[in-house]
Amino acid sequence: MTPWVTRLVVANVVVFFATRAAPQLAYPFVFVPGAVLAQPWTLVTYQFLHGDFFHLLGNMFGLFFLGPRVEARLGGRQFLALYFTGGITGALLSIPLAPGAAIIGASGSVFAVMLAFARYWPQERLLLWGVLPIESRVFVVLLTALSLWSGFTGAQRGIAHFAHLGGFLGGWLYLVWMERRSPARAFRNAALGPALRAAPKSGDLVRWERIPRERLHEVNRAEVDRVMEKARADGPASLTVEERAFLDRLVP
Repeated sequence: MTPWVTRLVVANVVVFFATRAAPQLAYPFVFVPGAVLAQPWTLVTYQFLHGDFFHLLGNMFGLFFLGPRVEARLGGRQFLALYFTGGITGALLSIPLAPGAAIIGASGSVFAVMLAFARYWPQERLLLWGVLPIESRVFVVLLTALSLWSGFTGAQRGIAHFAHLGGFLGGWLYLVWMERRSPARAFRNAALGPALRAAPKSGDLVRWERIPRERLHEVNRAEVDRVMEKARADGPASLTVEERAFLDRLVP
């Protein structure tokens, strides 16, 4: 495991067993949306509390398997920022949507990490329940749909569905912000921006822009938008072999 993934897993496990031994230790650190102004620290501390061993296991399982690659790509500081942004956004989204709930768990943080994994490796296959292969981007779409349905219908009570959605939202917002303020991208735009904007589009871009987005499945449409944004900003040469092949398959 990478350094911060290891530290986060250890911290969550230590806190879990400490609060099992002395449950009263957890009470001041649980996030209650209606009490956030009186206990603002709970926006962070609730992320280290878990209701039972399987709650802890599920979150740490996701962090253990997906977190190292995301940390290796982003670096430790940005990985931590992503992690806590997801957790805090998950808590904030619960304020208007679930004001009376008591919320614990690292799910919002882990969902932000999951969103980052799907953004950078959208076609990577995950094993659902250790058996069923599913692309990471499809998994995120399904989890989003399930959380929306469960949150608004009241299904699967006892699960903080809006914290999950907030984790996805916070992860996406942080990644967009981070990528737009990338030093490499800023330098390139400053140095080449006027010339790049004035230059004619490459043949690849012209060809890919013929892709009929309106006929695509929403998952493919979102991926086309992501890859095309990257190609327009950094040029077709910035795309991976897999991203170019994906676009080429969709050109009519």
